[in-house]
Amino acid sequence: MQQPLQARMVERLQALATAEGYTLTALPGVRLLRSNRPLARTPVLYDPGIVIVCQGVKRGYLGGQVYQYDAQHYLAVSVPVPFTMETEATAEEPLLAIYLHLDLQMAADLVLELDGRVDAAPAQAQSMMSSPMQPAMQASVLRLLETLGDPLEAAVLGPARVRELYYRVLTGAQGGAMREALAMRGRFGRIGKVLRHIHGAYATALEVEGLAAEAGMSVPTFHAHFRDITGTSPMQYVKSTRLHQARLLMLRQGITAEAAGLAVGYASPSQFNREFKRLFGLPPAAEVARMRRSFALPPAPVDAAYVSSH
Repeated sequence: MQQPLQARMVERLQALATAEGYTLTALPGVRLLRSNRPLARTPVLYDPGIVIVCQGVKRGYLGGQVYQYDAQHYLAVSVPVPFTMETEATAEEPLLAIYLHLDLQMAADLVLELDGRVDAAPAQAQSMMSSPMQPAMQASVLRLLETLGDPLEAAVLGPARVRELYYRVLTGAQGGAMREALAMRGRFGRIGKVLRHIHGAYATALEVEGLAAEAGMSVPTFHAHFRDITGTSPMQYVKSTRLHQARLLMLRQGITAEAAGLAVGYASPSQFNREFKRLFGLPPAAEVARMRRSFALPPAPVDAAYVSSH
């Protein structure tokens, strides 16, 4: 049975997200999601952000861990990570969710403002966190949804509502881990710098030695820290980024697999087709048809440095 706050959140989302797929809002970094059907496990690449599920269930699998985000938990992602995701939804009870692309400047400013004012117990930075939805967080989500229903309120009050949600995340159960991740200190910060470099230059020739030098680490140390943070090796991450980007190019621009492969840095069409099928389980044309048939196309990410395929 839904609690009163959750029921009101679902009611507002039902009214705002009437069509299946993504619904853009008056706030560039905020979009709504509705899915009337389940989605089997599929590879995704999340860019930094917050995913709040008000009805239905999403489940992510990364590095042997399961991250569930549903009406009781939200997901926070501090750096782009490739993982496998599945969705539970039906036509009678569709998945209803909010996705907030992380405004790194707003988040960093808030971290500075919170410095010294909240529990500063040591916390290890994490790339992905599933945290409990406390009543205060639900109330903040509801206020944002109510604001999005009015264009003037969304324009004037929307940014403050988003900032309020960031505050809830940064002071919540795993706020310390998120604040530490956003501070980009130590090994996490150096790997984060490399991830940004990869997302800005994935179509160029990238070698592990150069990426390790970018992080200021030896190759073995870089490998270990990179895998610890992203759940994969550096070159597998580069390959995954290229393939996710190629899939989005084919979806958004209708280009051929060969053109998409060339655009993301593959010289050999046969190698691109082989590695694409290995990641997604289908050849490029069949995977694009499946995506069009089974789910709505996500809009282009706000921050071009990252690729998002939720």
